[in-house]
Amino acid sequence: MKNIVLVLISLFGLSSYAQIQKGKILDRDGNPIENAYLVNTNSESHAHTNEFGLFSLDKTILGDVIKITALGYKKTNFILNFSEEVIVMEDDIFRLNEIVIQPKLSAMNVISKIDLETTPVNSSQEILRKVPGLFIGQHAGGGKAEQIFLRGFDIDHGTDIAISVDGMPVNMVSHAHGQGYADLHFVIPETVEKIDFGKGTYYANKGDFATAGYVAFQTKDKIEKSSIGIEVGQFNTLRTVGLFNLLGNQKTQSAYIATEYILTDGPFESPQNFNRINILGKYSAILKDNSKFSILASRFSSKWDASGQIPQRLIDDGTISRFGSVDDTEGGNTSRTNFNASLSKSIDENTVLKANAFYSKYEFELYSNFTFFLNDPINGDQIKQKENRDIYGMNAELNKKTKWNDTDVLFQFGAGFRADATTDTELSHTLNRRTVLKNIQLGDIDESNLFTYLNSEFTFGKLIINPAIRLDYFKFNYQDKLMENYKTASESKVKFSPKLNFIYSQNNNLQFFIKSGMGFHSNDARVVVQNNGKQILPTAIGTDIGTIFKPFPKLIVNAALWYLYLEQEFVYVGDAGIVEPSGQSKRMGAELGLRYQLNDWLYFDTDANYTYARSIDEPKGQDYIPLAPDFTTTGGLSFQKVNGFSGGIRYRYLKNRPANEDNSIVAKGYFISDLNVNYQYKNMNFGISVENIFDTEWNETQFATESRLQNEPQSVEEIHLTPGTPFFMKGKITYTF
Repeated sequence: MKNIVLVLISLFGLSSYAQIQKGKILDRDGNPIENAYLVNTNSESHAHTNEFGLFSLDKTILGDVIKITALGYKKTNFILNFSEEVIVMEDDIFRLNEIVIQPKLSAMNVISKIDLETTPVNSSQEILRKVPGLFIGQHAGGGKAEQIFLRGFDIDHGTDIAISVDGMPVNMVSHAHGQGYADLHFVIPETVEKIDFGKGTYYANKGDFATAGYVAFQTKDKIEKSSIGIEVGQFNTLRTVGLFNLLGNQKTQSAYIATEYILTDGPFESPQNFNRINILGKYSAILKDNSKFSILASRFSSKWDASGQIPQRLIDDGTISRFGSVDDTEGGNTSRTNFNASLSKSIDENTVLKANAFYSKYEFELYSNFTFFLNDPINGDQIKQKENRDIYGMNAELNKKTKWNDTDVLFQFGAGFRADATTDTELSHTLNRRTVLKNIQLGDIDESNLFTYLNSEFTFGKLIINPAIRLDYFKFNYQDKLMENYKTASESKVKFSPKLNFIYSQNNNLQFFIKSGMGFHSNDARVVVQNNGKQILPTAIGTDIGTIFKPFPKLIVNAALWYLYLEQEFVYVGDAGIVEPSGQSKRMGAELGLRYQLNDWLYFDTDANYTYARSIDEPKGQDYIPLAPDFTTTGGLSFQKVNGFSGGIRYRYLKNRPANEDNSIVAKGYFISDLNVNYQYKNMNFGISVENIFDTEWNETQFATESRLQNEPQSVEEIHLTPGTPFFMKGKITYTF
């Protein structure tokens, strides 16, 4: 009888441990908490919450104690009772020792989460700088998209980095100014909830332009309180921002409107007369089956004047100052209207569907003069680039978790499309912004991209193997309106992009990875049809090997060695208005990042990046890749909630780099420091920010350009630059209600 009782007890225990505890974790406002970490103190089984805040924890019995940690929340314990638990976590200070390095391909996103928590963004430029190793430069009066540098690439305005917001692509294919042009100024920084990024060609759900990497921004579904703010600074700078909660703190639905208005003249002798207005509205709902639905509408409009890039020789001989100009009639205007609907639906506990559909209306007009009087000694070389564009698209992804024997398997099947239609994409030779002297290019572009991918993860204990395949189909149509007879030039191309990644997680504090994959960047449709379909989608092949680890509870270290081969380097030719293929290239480098919490309120971070970048087809000494950075580093100290005060000091350093193929012209590097301090008193926040606190003389963007002034008999090739911002102070006041 005693033996029978023991057997029954054993069987009861085994069956108990076969049970699964399910539940949901929310913050105090009813928002789901993603990536909360749960561990059973008895069986040591663990789980993470998904984007709905849902978790499923196996190997549990009645009465087990579960510990929960989440970044920015107080630790919570609860006792298992096998009901559908809804657990609410309380806000807390940010603690690095609560970070769990997750066993997944995008584990590096924990870095952006840390940086957003410790140093919130204050401008649309700072949003991109949250990606470790990414540098930006503005060279057209503040209204044009920034020039981007990452992993030894001068990415121009987005040729080798895929950028999206809430699933909407930001990059413009076959753009009037440059392939992949990515203007992120329609994003209001206060609305950014999450920054997802990845470097390299390893991500099945990322297609065109994702060679150096990708950045995916997610806006907030909900704001806790309404606020209005005003910022005033030097150079006639004014910014107002407002966020308005429309439905209060309801549990299942939310809506808000955000708006931003900016004016500034900049430090230039010819005022920029820059103005930008943004407005965004978003409605979100959690449905009865825990699905999430949201709809977003936004409008952005900007107008500016610019002094353009100036030649170094005029500064050296004292003809103009660093903030002077040769042609101050440059500038432009642009606008974008977006509509986006998103759905995340939990079909069952192991199956989730994510989808979004979007439409954008985009307008762009830019006036530039890179070469002054080189080509036209009478009227000058000013050009106009203009386009009107409609973008339609959809993304869908089905996530399915299952088991094969004892192996956990995740399948992600995705499909979607993007269609761009431009009218009167124009490149013209102009005079004083008013007179069109000659149409160089004028036509309509229709470009379509259909894609599908299968991503899979097989978990063998501590090892995850992640094979994936992506298939893209492109169709390019161009109607040249300068031709006498109507004709649509057309080309198409299919591209396969396989990926294979390995992730080994020794524990929650140590991860190793090997990543490999093929990707691509597309060329401008006008070049594609002219080249009879050659060099449409040149291949990029990359590999990373690295680690993320926590040697101490309050220190996170990430390190990687990487290599990237590019079948065809693209170079934008400004005065011709096209992207030119320029041969094969290779890049290899090393990265190191540190995040350290000195105490409850003081944080330190730094990132260092070294790259060796060369053209493969050119002889030694002639194989430098113009403007490719070889060493960069960023970092700073920040503090939070010290008797109401928060803020920090940050630096960024970019080393001297070649400006042309033989390194005979050098683009000067710089070291810049910024400072900000904020004080919270009840529902008022007072802040001061200073850019370039040491008033360093630096060049924000530089190019080796051949130009000729009106009085010069011969042209000169040398550095042409846009000066960096001098000491620039702003003050702000924000009222929350």
